[in-house]
Amino acid sequence: MAAPYLRLGVNIDHVATLRNARDQGYPDPVRAAHMAIMAGADSITAHLREDRRHIRDGDIELLKRQILTPLNFEIAATDEMVALASRIRPHAACLVPEKRSERTTEGGLDIVGGHDHLAPVVRHLVGEGIRVSLFVEPETEVMEAARGLGAPVVELHSGAYCEAYLAGDEELARHELARLRTAAAHGAALGLEIHAGHGLTFDTARIVAAIPQVVELNIGHFLICEAVFMGLDEAVRAMRRAMDEGRAGL
Repeated sequence: MAAPYLRLGVNIDHVATLRNARDQGYPDPVRAAHMAIMAGADSITAHLREDRRHIRDGDIELLKRQILTPLNFEIAATDEMVALASRIRPHAACLVPEKRSERTTEGGLDIVGGHDHLAPVVRHLVGEGIRVSLFVEPETEVMEAARGLGAPVVELHSGAYCEAYLAGDEELARHELARLRTAAAHGAALGLEIHAGHGLTFDTARIVAAIPQVVELNIGHFLICEAVFMGLDEAVRAMRRAMDEGRAGL
């Protein structure tokens, strides 16, 4: 049986990072979203952080109004962000950990220790008709906890694998890829929809694409970096080709 189509979600946060460096209105993250969609993105991801260091409230409003593909709204599980999600009603809300001091998301959400806080958040968002995903570490017990919370989707944190791969640590990379594979298989067997993201490049996305249970990859920083050299549209097309090549190798 063939693996399902592998969707590509493009995160446009760092287009907003560039804009905010001088705050002159460009480059426009909404324009980037349209370009990514035309080049083959299946959805657009944007993370509205508490400190508004890149995406801002107005960006989310415009994205919701202007793009026709699904909008994946990355948020911390705070009252402010849950209220915004309820008002904007994106296609999906991905709950992520967030610390002011971090440069980027450093790890998966603690859904075991944070169960009591997260359970009402997940129930509320699901009740609003929003597809809830949890950005988590690739561990089987975490898959069990996600199912217990009632979230239909998990996004596996692929950062540890990507860092080991880029560092040339083959043994660690094999270990981290095995964690991803095991968690994906276990989560899918529990009925969870499996996504993956963080740190993915053309090479690592091609490899992760060969995990049959993964149905969506969310990629941002690398694509925006590559866009400096090859243009955003071609970077998205190249990523789409890498993912398709990985999937075809199953």
